[in-house]
Amino acid sequence: MKSKLIAYWIFTALFTVGMLASGIQQVLRVKEMTDMVTHLGYPAYFMCILGTWKILGVIAVLMPGFKLLKEWAYAGFFFAMTGALVSHLAIHDFEVKAMLGPIFQTLFIVLSWYLRPANRRIVVS
Repeated sequence: MKSKLIAYWIFTALFTVGMLASGIQQVLRVKEMTDMVTHLGYPAYFMCILGTWKILGVIAVLMPGFKLLKEWAYAGFFFAMTGALVSHLAIHDFEVKAMLGPIFQTLFIVLSWYLRPANRRIVVS
């Protein structure tokens, strides 16, 4: 049981650090992030919306309680990362660099969600 908790915190740290970092870059409109988002065909203002939600989602996942809010945050992160992957595929951007971020973040999100302890679940199994 202890190893499951350690794995949960490792995957949670990996995905929340990534989401927080990218969320801050999006809110601040860092040039590299702006270039990537506009390359995918999205307007620059989309970054402020997505970045704000990422930051709020990280807070929701990390704070104690609010189990339903955590579920929504996990779902939002999953949709954002799979959407990013599909966006790259849709414009035929098959570069490894472009694909690895969304793939690994999706993996970390799913593993964090699956391994979360009972006190962070809506339904305890």
